[in-house]
Amino acid sequence: MRLAELTTKELAALFAAGPVVALLPVGSTEPHGPHLPLATDTYISEEAAQRAVPRLAAQGISAVVAPSLPYGVTDYAGGFAGAVGVSAAVLTAMLTDLGSRLLREGFAHVCLVNNHLEPAHDAAVRAAASACPPGTVSVACPLTRRWGRTLSEEFRRGNCHAGRYETSLVLARAAASASAGDVRAEYMNMRPLDVSLADGIRAGKRTFLELGMDEAYTGAPALATRAEGDELYALLAEMIVVEVTEALAGGAASASASASA
Repeated sequence: MRLAELTTKELAALFAAGPVVALLPVGSTEPHGPHLPLATDTYISEEAAQRAVPRLAAQGISAVVAPSLPYGVTDYAGGFAGAVGVSAAVLTAMLTDLGSRLLREGFAHVCLVNNHLEPAHDAAVRAAASACPPGTVSVACPLTRRWGRTLSEEFRRGNCHAGRYETSLVLARAAASASAGDVRAEYMNMRPLDVSLADGIRAGKRTFLELGMDEAYTGAPALATRAEGDELYALLAEMIVVEVTEALAGGAASASASASA
């Protein structure tokens, strides 16, 4: 279910039927090599959220996918066309306000689904969740060790910006949505690039260009497959389900403790 496609009457009926969770995809508008669209991170967050909805429903949790926030902190992509970002302060303020207003509207919980992995961006997203009442807003992002270790070898190495990992995810999303043009055909002939974003960031590199990513990608796009993308989405969707269910369980426990006191 997409929130933007519901009528006000349909949303009111959902609220009347029981608690509803809002999944808010967060992404970026930034370069992803010569073969992937600028909206890649947003697309991944949207698709992962949509695939999480039926998994949550299977656990008795009603969820809708809210309209995405397609802008984030994109300092590392500086020097390439299409790096349209916002400051960390603006991102935190925007997500804090959106989360608060979704809760005020009647949603039982908000999960910020983030697949733009720039450290300052991730910190800004988590700051927004922390600014809301405890347990009301969670973050589902593979940047943490808990979830990152479940993903592909390329992801774990940190060679995953527009490489095999993200190209596989966009291929799977394109197949599911019949958007065949999302991945440009040149990905099949692109040379692998062994540059670890994680290592470079720890070493103090501040941009893709400083890291040696002359075409705004690293990893092995040519090895990407739709099948791998589907497998990765299953893991990303499970990440969302666990973050939401744990947050809801924690909130229920807190409420019960407060009532007892």
